[in-house]
Amino acid sequence: MSKTSDRCSFLVLENFIGGKFVPCRSHIDSYDPSTGEVYCKVPDSGEEEVEAAVAAAKEAFPGWSERSPQQRAQILNKLADLMEARLEEFAQAESKDQGKTITFARTVDIPRSVYNFRFFASSVLHHTTECSQMDHMGCLNYTIRCPVGVAGLISPWNLPLYLLTWKIAPAIATGNTVVAKPSEMTSVTAWMMCKLMEQAGVPPGVVNIVFGLGPRAGNALVGHPDVPLISFTGSTATARLITERSAPYCKKLSLELGGKNPAVIFADADLDQCIQTTVRSSFSNQGEICLCTSRIYVERSIFSEFLEKFVAAVKKCKTGDPSDPSSNNGALISKEHLQKVRNFIALAKSEGGIVHCGEGVDQLDLPERNANGYFMPATVISGISDGSRVMQEEIFGPVTCIGPFDTEDEVITKANGVRYGLGATVWSQDTGKVHRVAKRLQAGLVWTNCWLVRDLNLPFGGMKNSGVGREGGKDSYHFFTEVKTVTIKY
Repeated sequence: MSKTSDRCSFLVLENFIGGKFVPCRSHIDSYDPSTGEVYCKVPDSGEEEVEAAVAAAKEAFPGWSERSPQQRAQILNKLADLMEARLEEFAQAESKDQGKTITFARTVDIPRSVYNFRFFASSVLHHTTECSQMDHMGCLNYTIRCPVGVAGLISPWNLPLYLLTWKIAPAIATGNTVVAKPSEMTSVTAWMMCKLMEQAGVPPGVVNIVFGLGPRAGNALVGHPDVPLISFTGSTATARLITERSAPYCKKLSLELGGKNPAVIFADADLDQCIQTTVRSSFSNQGEICLCTSRIYVERSIFSEFLEKFVAAVKKCKTGDPSDPSSNNGALISKEHLQKVRNFIALAKSEGGIVHCGEGVDQLDLPERNANGYFMPATVISGISDGSRVMQEEIFGPVTCIGPFDTEDEVITKANGVRYGLGATVWSQDTGKVHRVAKRLQAGLVWTNCWLVRDLNLPFGGMKNSGVGREGGKDSYHFFTEVKTVTIKY
């Protein structure tokens, strides 16, 4: 569906409410990050649209929640099949909408989006509940888990369909209906998925997608009295607002927030494997992943060697046209975000930091069509104090900072010395040290001698300002259901 103006044709999205696409009276411009040009119009939804979506979800809830887990799983698997059959179409759209490389969208975002539905379609069939006997009182106690109702889901712009389906799949698998709001900057693949709902057998009202801004559509969703549960992935600042807005209603909250993730590299690390993986953990998806490494601490005896080899490896990363299969990184999400990241680099330089490669050092060779895109080369900085904002705040871009340490206790203090606690990596061939350090790090996920190896059955989430709650097989099942204890007197 498109709308033509005097100069160009835009893709115009519509909300998906009650199984139908519903036009909106006003729209938001959405940009192609690789060109800096508007290419899409996204609904600027507000209370009226959210109200309609919640009403549709409430109406659909009784019938959907009464279906067996097997019946719901069959529909999730069908939706996964339909998405997988259109993998290339989804990948091309995700790359254009978000700025990521087509390779990343094709090999990570869309396959994982498909797998989210398949995983929870299977997972929901294998949970058990508890039972206890009280023979002396002639009673049998057992628990059951029931869907909560209408789930409000708010997903971010960095992994658009990947993280939206990570929420939708467990919510509907457990019998809830949903009203979801993707980021207004990356809405296209969510809209494309909606076009497959009817064919997959998803009943009208089970999945509703309302597009728009956080302060309007998001605020209306979070503050709606008939939405008892909110799952949010995004910034810590927005999470505070969600917590305040939802507090009067005692809503269940799952908040997956930012990170300032350390890599701790000991002298006995396998340097070749460590450097290769740490380049990937620092700069994948332009550094726009909450789990990306943004602080690298290297034992002093190997610091100079590591820095030289690491910078050399980073310089080989190609930042360019996302549609070019040879590009390692694409464009950042927006002009404003690009400027924010540049401001952090300027701050680092003003504080005496050394920029070894990247912004201000290496020139980008971009095609003419990408001249106004939001590109930044992978950037490595050293010489920054641990108290600097550059080391304390989430930059969320292709920037990582590196520094030396002398002792295990010292590096634990450095690694834990931020308000975040999402992920960390540890590099050492000493098994005892690996276990010891992993236990002491204040992070919800610790990878040793690897990065981003994920078993979706296990908990995902952070400590401190990195979030509240966990997601994953059993944790998602518990979040999207309410437990009830039943006692039978015999």
